[in-house]
Amino acid sequence: MPSEYRVEVALDVPLPATFTYLAAAALPVGARVAVPFGTRRLAGIVTGPGDESADTTKLKAVDAAFCDLPPLPASWLELVSFTAAYYHAPIGQVAATALPTALRGAAPVRLNDTRPWRLSDKGSLAEPPAARAKAQRALWQALSCGVLSKDAARAIAAQAGKLLAGWDAAGWLERVDTCWRDAPVAEGPALTAAQSAALAELRGTDGFAAWLLFGVTGSGKTEVYLRLIADTLAEGRQALVLIPEINLTPQLLSRFAARFPSTPIAALHSGLSDGERLNAWVDAWQGRAGIVIGTRLSVFTPLPRLGLVIVDEEHDASFKQQDGVRYHARDLAVWRAHQAGVPVVLGSATPSLETLYRVETGRYRQILLAERAHATASLPAVRILDVRRQRLAEGLSEMAVDTLKAAKRRGELSLVFINRRGFSPVLSCGDCGWTSGCRHCHAKMVLHLSERRLRCHHCGAFEPVPHACPSCGNVDLKPVGHGTQRIEDALARMVPDARVLRIDRDSTSRKAAWDEIYRKVHNGEVDILVGTQMLAKGHDFPALSRVIVVNADAGLYSADYRATERLFSVLTQVAGRAGRADAPGEVLVQTQWPDHPLFAALVAHDTLGYAKTLLAERGTAALPPITHQAILRADAPDIRDASAFLESVRDTLAPPKGVTVLGPVPALMARLAGRERAQLIVESPQRAPLHAFLDAWRPDIDAAARRAGRSLRWSLDVDPQDL
Repeated sequence: MPSEYRVEVALDVPLPATFTYLAAAALPVGARVAVPFGTRRLAGIVTGPGDESADTTKLKAVDAAFCDLPPLPASWLELVSFTAAYYHAPIGQVAATALPTALRGAAPVRLNDTRPWRLSDKGSLAEPPAARAKAQRALWQALSCGVLSKDAARAIAAQAGKLLAGWDAAGWLERVDTCWRDAPVAEGPALTAAQSAALAELRGTDGFAAWLLFGVTGSGKTEVYLRLIADTLAEGRQALVLIPEINLTPQLLSRFAARFPSTPIAALHSGLSDGERLNAWVDAWQGRAGIVIGTRLSVFTPLPRLGLVIVDEEHDASFKQQDGVRYHARDLAVWRAHQAGVPVVLGSATPSLETLYRVETGRYRQILLAERAHATASLPAVRILDVRRQRLAEGLSEMAVDTLKAAKRRGELSLVFINRRGFSPVLSCGDCGWTSGCRHCHAKMVLHLSERRLRCHHCGAFEPVPHACPSCGNVDLKPVGHGTQRIEDALARMVPDARVLRIDRDSTSRKAAWDEIYRKVHNGEVDILVGTQMLAKGHDFPALSRVIVVNADAGLYSADYRATERLFSVLTQVAGRAGRADAPGEVLVQTQWPDHPLFAALVAHDTLGYAKTLLAERGTAALPPITHQAILRADAPDIRDASAFLESVRDTLAPPKGVTVLGPVPALMARLAGRERAQLIVESPQRAPLHAFLDAWRPDIDAAARRAGRSLRWSLDVDPQDL
């Protein structure tokens, strides 16, 4: 090399350090490069100048520096660095997680220009003669009236792609960078007094502020979001909207597109191809997209003119990544808003205890929407049905069936909620007590009768339904408990002529499944929905008037201290699907624990009161969010190896005063996918001592893992959401 420059590169490897390489020229921070690493060629991100004291004879050279995209911005690298530090994860793995899949490879990428077309001066003089094909002339006339996107062009002419390519080569066309600052915004519905007051308070925010928009189901939180986004776009700034589930995306996108018809919107979720995701991500990064809507990974999208961050359904557990880099997108969204000096709005009808605790301690501000936005809508009446001494038919009480029949006669839509998919949670032998346990997990295999399979919902293992008991040979095996498929079959018999539609992960696995569901429901082609908690997350079915909750008690038996919080949240959200328009809503909850305080709060719609009760319990027990927690998990084929690793790590460093290390203890599911799992729990009343201890502890963890060998796997989870 004529001159040698040292650069520091972050690589997607499970090591906490960056690595020094030689480059033929100075490389900017944020540049994407390919480098040799052992026998592999890896992609990396330049994080800064390399160590000048490093011996050049021992350094390898950068293979390639990619110029297909500009260097990643400093704000993005700052977010990655914070995430790595807070969650005690290798910075290279965080950087790889934060990038679209297409940018994680050690190769250049090809980008499609998604900007709309318009006629150039030359093209405006090249009007096709009237005798030409109608489609060609229609396309030219549409372009002569203004800009035209590729999708809009295809709607005019099926061969638009070929025509546009030819006209572009002839110099008839030019690309247009859309400016959404003056883009038209469609008229929205009239605001309620509560919505107007909420907007006035939010619009008064100057710089960073974290707001909890605590609105009952159907109170119009989305309309508040849309008005705030309109303000943000009018200032020439971008809005980032995080949602918990991919199945919410089509419904939300259509509503946003209708309100902002001329504003480019980037949708980011796992349902996109790698190319589609890359193009949307780059459009957001380069400032071409005014609105970014996506699931948790979207929190890492670089936005040069960020003006507003919104986290919808902020309580949802899916914002927490449960493998790899275990970040929480809601918490990173708040940090990112603080970094950019812009407001962040956390919306929910059932706020998480973490968020409510931050409101109580003054870190967040709260706005309440206590009434529904629809003029004639009110919160549904909730009735608790004691089924301890009732005879149930396929899990349904006589009152539940009568309620469904009455709703069918009135032409109203009903929902039967049961948070178990499949036909039955377990298959059992009445003679010897055998049950269909998973060979790889401490869990039962669920009966999927339509497939004639037993399937584990934890590890994915499946096997045929046995013809006889594997233990005693009894051929009279019986399904125990109920799942969505069994309820669906039962309703077909109990409510004759009812059109039943099941909604769970099995029935919505196809890409266009949710579009078909919305079409059927809104066209009145469904009488009864049967579904899991997928239906509890933000869906708006105006015709829905009746909700029946089956097996509401499952969450009351869990050893996880968050179980009752989550059960109350999902029941409130499910109940909130009813009565959102003209028809009054009614919710019937079947339970064997009618006197539990959770159900009293559900009847009274007292979300805040029940949350305060739970917070008081957490304080007494010194549990999060009152205290701070991290979990060091380990798994191996033999539980003794996992426990020995954790014991060796525990004994390397004595925790300082105020930090407690508990364990090792088995995980709640001690065996998963053929591996035995154990964990250490680290707790502290203060966040800073906990992180200082984890920083000092990390080298000991790495050293113990190297001694343990490759059969052992471990992870460190900061602010864990599951035990």
